[in-house]
Amino acid sequence: MQKLQTQHLTRAAAVGAAYAVLSLFSSVFSLTFGVVQCRFSEALCVLPFFFPETVWGLFAGCLITNLLSPYGLLDLIVGSLATLIAALWTAHVPKRWMAPIPPVLCNMVIVGAEIAWFETNGFGSAFFAAWAWNGLTVGIGEAAACGLVGTLLLRVLPRIPALRSLMQPERLGAI
Repeated sequence: MQKLQTQHLTRAAAVGAAYAVLSLFSSVFSLTFGVVQCRFSEALCVLPFFFPETVWGLFAGCLITNLLSPYGLLDLIVGSLATLIAALWTAHVPKRWMAPIPPVLCNMVIVGAEIAWFETNGFGSAFFAAWAWNGLTVGIGEAAACGLVGTLLLRVLPRIPALRSLMQPERLGAI
């Protein structure tokens, strides 16, 4: 039993590290922070569908990434919580094709609102228009990362025998 727990912790840590590194790589192209976001790392947000233990690794990786955010403490807390909520939700979706939906929706709503709040200095008259716009642009980037690359991961990972043996059997049939 102890070996299994160590494997889960190791898997979560590896995913967290991969998330942070991929996010920093995205920042080279100015895609990690800002109104238009397409973090390559967000494709990993579909992993809790097969590996629920990766939820906390994704949260930690996002927290590490958001330490460098130009939005400061707001993004460190709110942005990281958006990833945590999305990862927890993804771990509980019933079908594989649904796994990209929670990260896209959570980031559209939560991160879109966060950026709007930052841009409009609070809940002023322009907040809701900014929220709609930022939610749309963040959602497009998230859909590209999770919807395209994440879906590719969901299709390819079960075909790798070493990974397939680590996945929950009931999830393999949830197409």
